[in-house]
Amino acid sequence: MPLSGFAIPSASHLIAGEWTSAASTLTLTNPSDGTDITSIARGTAADVDAAVTAAKTALTGPWGQMTATERGRILSRLGQLILTRTEDLAQLEARDVGKPITQARADAVALARYMEFYGGAADKIMGETIPYLQGYTVYTLREPHGVTGHIIPWNYPMQIIGRSVGAALAMGNACVLKPAEEACLTALAFAALAQEAGLPAGALNVVTGLGAEAGAALSAHPGVNHLSFTGSVGVGTLIQTAAAQNVVPVTLELGGKSPQIVFDDADLDRALPFLVNAGIQNAGQTCSASSRILVQRGVYAKVRDRMAAAYTALTVGPALTDPSVGPLISARQKQIVAGFLDQGRDLSIAAQGKIVENAPSAGHYIAPTLFDNVPPNHPLAQQEIFGPVQVLIPFDTEEDAVAIANGTEFGLVAAVWTRDGARQMRLSKALHAGQVFINNYGAGGGVELPFGGTGKSGHGREKGFEALYGFSTLKTVATWHG
Repeated sequence: MPLSGFAIPSASHLIAGEWTSAASTLTLTNPSDGTDITSIARGTAADVDAAVTAAKTALTGPWGQMTATERGRILSRLGQLILTRTEDLAQLEARDVGKPITQARADAVALARYMEFYGGAADKIMGETIPYLQGYTVYTLREPHGVTGHIIPWNYPMQIIGRSVGAALAMGNACVLKPAEEACLTALAFAALAQEAGLPAGALNVVTGLGAEAGAALSAHPGVNHLSFTGSVGVGTLIQTAAAQNVVPVTLELGGKSPQIVFDDADLDRALPFLVNAGIQNAGQTCSASSRILVQRGVYAKVRDRMAAAYTALTVGPALTDPSVGPLISARQKQIVAGFLDQGRDLSIAAQGKIVENAPSAGHYIAPTLFDNVPPNHPLAQQEIFGPVQVLIPFDTEEDAVAIANGTEFGLVAAVWTRDGARQMRLSKALHAGQVFINNYGAGGGVELPFGGTGKSGHGREKGFEALYGFSTLKTVATWHG
């Protein structure tokens, strides 16, 4: 049993501090070879209701009475526990998601870092005094929403738990976590470690199951005070619609079609690893993946040739063999990406990676593909593919680059590669994106850096202190004392 090291009963939810068995189950399969991993609980609306009730109860019990400093200490202990179990968590993630083991280890360390950051920040969220009329003292308080629902995707379970649940707990909310049905193992392990760290019963509840069942029930539950969702635009719209019936705020981190813009004066030696890795990391199954590479014509051929050489060296294979690129999460996702590749049959392919010869036939493998000279309005340059596919787009002027970069429905991340300081400033303001990186991409994970998008990339911010503000509500207190 893959979770045996975490003392978690098979096919169970965590509700009110107890592992509860489910009436029915779902089977998790390994995307590297198609074999069954284990069974998980198939949550129902009744399970979600029990979890929400447990969270409400926690808010009136020891968790709700706990000081911010005490909450921070629990999260800090949890971060240390995660570091001691990094390899166990990475092995779970690699098998469950198909992520190359080196990337899975990095995600486990990132999860610990989120707990460290939010543990340290828990007692540093303060209100302010407001100058007002004579005879009044006015101040503001930051208070938790109450019960927060967290619906997370399958591509980065550990990292998204960290930035979402970690921030909510730091602010004193009680959480109900619904992980994606394809990727539950590290969410359950995280919950077990949280118990070991001393998190009171009901502060964190985990209900596994299908999005259309458990996820829908959580989105529409009248006892939930705030929802956080990371995933597709379509599902995000459904969740926001359901939450609106209860007038509940929602943080949405949705899709992306993020550009990197390479000017003639760019440092190509520095840029090249970022140009490639930001597109193929996690097999391209990343909301912030850089799937569009915009290159000024003066260096277009050079960038294309160097990226093509890097692509040719990419290996695709089982996660535990630590290839450059692992499998896609499921047969369905493989079919979606293959459909996009079929739409590119009229385009020129600059290079492709190679699937290793001994890759299991039941694995969900796609060769990373780099398309050359793609029109900006082509579907491959407009739609989120969520696979290891990048397109090269030439441009002439700075104005052209901005128009192309802003010419999609998304606005999550962008990068600019240039030595021109004035151009750096102009583009950082002109680009429609929640994050803009200058001569880098991703800033090493950026636990401290607010993250979120514009347009159909969603709204609200995760990471950093902004996440803490999002998981709190502001109260104004006006006292007249004469």
